[in-house]
Amino acid sequence: MPKFKTVYTCKNCGYTSYQWIGQCPNCNEWNSFVEDVISLKESKKTEFSSSKSNIEPVKLSSVSSSVPPRRVSSGIGEFDRVLGGGFVPGQVVLLAGEPGIGKSTILTEIAKNLKDLKVLYVCGEESVDQIKIRVSRMGYNAENLLVLPETNVDIIVDNIDEKKEIGLVIVDSVQTLFSEELLGSPGSLVQVRGCSQILTNTAKKTNIPIVLVGHVTKGGVVAGPKVLEHIVDTILYLEGDSQHLFRILRTSKNRFGAVSEVGIFEMVDNGIREVKNPSELFLKQRLLKSPGSCVTVVMEGNRPLLFEIQALTVPTSFGYPRRTSSGFSNTRLQVLIAVLEKRAGLSLNNYDVYVNVAGGFKVSEYATDLAVCLAIASSLINKPIKEDVAAFGECGLNGELRQVTYQDKRMEEARKMGYEKIISSDSVKNISEAIKKSLS
Repeated sequence: MPKFKTVYTCKNCGYTSYQWIGQCPNCNEWNSFVEDVISLKESKKTEFSSSKSNIEPVKLSSVSSSVPPRRVSSGIGEFDRVLGGGFVPGQVVLLAGEPGIGKSTILTEIAKNLKDLKVLYVCGEESVDQIKIRVSRMGYNAENLLVLPETNVDIIVDNIDEKKEIGLVIVDSVQTLFSEELLGSPGSLVQVRGCSQILTNTAKKTNIPIVLVGHVTKGGVVAGPKVLEHIVDTILYLEGDSQHLFRILRTSKNRFGAVSEVGIFEMVDNGIREVKNPSELFLKQRLLKSPGSCVTVVMEGNRPLLFEIQALTVPTSFGYPRRTSSGFSNTRLQVLIAVLEKRAGLSLNNYDVYVNVAGGFKVSEYATDLAVCLAIASSLINKPIKEDVAAFGECGLNGELRQVTYQDKRMEEARKMGYEKIISSDSVKNISEAIKKSLS
């Protein structure tokens, strides 16, 4: 019988130690070490094996350029955009997101669109009856859907090997899997790492793409060992506020495509649908000629999107004025208010200032600085910003406007949506000039 040794592994970075440590010396994360078990016999064999390999180095210049792999479309344009054109045969995708965000719904929508392919849905968290309720709500007859209520990864692999007609495998979720050949309970570091590796090897052997559903921690990162992110080919995050209908699909790793693309989706009664023109949707309910409203252009990856920035200024009822923001950095808001007071001559000492990004989205880039400043000034002066004005640019502490990335793309998208007057660092020099030029 092989001997086993207990080690402690950091869930955040994968650093191992032979004793428990409060703070990881590699990534400085606190209380991230979990107990792990290794086989001394297996590790010795792997580490000190003297058997020679027949594999020899290959001269890269002698390797002919291969044709790009044939991709399988998910049937959802926004999902394909993030993947880089669709699923690659043998690709392993990790789809992560908070509970209830819509991970299972979007994967069921993909299965619904893959009418010509058999889809194996491994459900470790839901029963077959629960899945039946969801597909019925989505108007999906599920003729091409095979449901396997199983958490034993060895049985799952056997089913994949036997059914050669399968075109896609969905595993919901990776934290529920276990293998009898691995130590620990389902969800433990050893089981999650080992089961993910087994499924990855199966995907490469059978050329069947596999989607693993994963949970996220309170910090917004994938739950489980950090090595899980290195095993898979692509990592997707489904983000959004459960109080709003919109969802954003991002990628943090993609071996077969760019990591800068995002997909926009909207939750509806019968499932989830892609938003092909998100800028139009985000501005659809905007009130024209309303003080405190300004349109800006935000880059989500390589994609320009138009958002409405709303601001409200009211006389304060307390000695200290409140500065509150939703979807925008409150610290940055404090800085911009100081710039408006010092460089633009606006008196906000006795006013509460509220800033909101309409639609429930969060924006973090400094290109929204100018729109926030114009919205605040518009609300304070009680004059609406001109209807055909869109603004973007970073505001410096001296009140100057600084250039931002992808200015041409932002302008092109704004003009496409009917905003002919673009206020940016190309048209104005400072915040005072921008306020005069934008107000009616």
